[in-house]
Amino acid sequence: MKTDYLEVNSRAGDNAFITKKLLAEVRALGEKEANRRGRRVRIMEVCGTHTVSFARSGIASLLEDTIDLRSGPGCPICVTHQRDLDTMLSLARLKNVVIVTFGDMVRIPGSLTTLEREKARGAAVHICYSPMEALEQATRFPRQEVVLLGVGFETTSPAIGTVLIEAKKQQLTNLSIYSMLKIIPPALDALFTVYHSELDALILPGHVSTVLGRKAFNFIAEKFGLPAVITGFEPLDLLIGLFQVLQCLREEKASVLNAYTHVVKEEGNPFAMEIINKCFLRDKVLWRGFGAIPGSGLSIAPFWESFDAKKKFASVLPELSADTEETIKEKCRCGEIVTGRLLPPECPFFGKSCSPLSPMGPCMVSSEGACAAYYLHRGGYQNQTT
Repeated sequence: MKTDYLEVNSRAGDNAFITKKLLAEVRALGEKEANRRGRRVRIMEVCGTHTVSFARSGIASLLEDTIDLRSGPGCPICVTHQRDLDTMLSLARLKNVVIVTFGDMVRIPGSLTTLEREKARGAAVHICYSPMEALEQATRFPRQEVVLLGVGFETTSPAIGTVLIEAKKQQLTNLSIYSMLKIIPPALDALFTVYHSELDALILPGHVSTVLGRKAFNFIAEKFGLPAVITGFEPLDLLIGLFQVLQCLREEKASVLNAYTHVVKEEGNPFAMEIINKCFLRDKVLWRGFGAIPGSGLSIAPFWESFDAKKKFASVLPELSADTEETIKEKCRCGEIVTGRLLPPECPFFGKSCSPLSPMGPCMVSSEGACAAYYLHRGGYQNQTT
């Protein structure tokens, strides 16, 4: 494959000449492959940050005649299950509880309300930039229960685990974590095993791969016979990723490639994995669009159970079951979007009753959401009705 000079130049920066040349090569490869298949090449960008980068850079629009880019389950907020959201909102309504959360979560619609609305009604909701702020809040408000909403994938989990470790050291009794942490590989396995997704290739998440390593995704090639590539987030990185998977498709070669070698290693980050394994257990949890996936979530390990909000508040929260698909009907189609079954413009609400100012679901709220990316960077606002 002609990738050596591309990889070197991607490290040097977004060189306009190289990017333009590579764009032409990717377009040519895409056209050949689309003609061979009799349809557009269907590639899933698993990571929400990739979705936004493809849209914002214009690459998705420039190549849409031959490459059908589908969003995947790589936006942690987008795949948070409706029943978890409703439980989170129940926590916010409890007396003497301070919710600590990342900013995107406050506007995600539950069945009846949002954290933003609950905060306006008097709920204590602290928007954080780091999970460690939960420790500060617990120290600052010793008479209140501080609950950190643990949302994220393998990249966020070590930071949440560090909060557990530090809380134990400080012997805090008023801090707990409501874990909605998830693991990407089981969701990708379910995507093909359960839904038999008609994808041709995958662009794998760069951030998650820094923790897990390239080898963690070998099953995509070995079990499902698909090519996949780990890449970065700049325009040249994206084009390198597309170039490599299109080359694999042309050669009918199923491989998991690493085009992000200066960041992602074969075995990942052992220190981060050590924290995850120390603080959490793999569990069966609910995903929006998937239902329950065995071994796809991180529940707090027994040693840290005094900091587990699900146990601490078990008597006053609605019971969550991981045995069935959601019983609460979603108003929007986010579940189909995060599994690649639907493009945002195909949703009947997109750009009409659903927009960033009045979102019906998380894909329009999250900064990594596919609907927000389409709306803001691919002309979705043109569908907005007055």
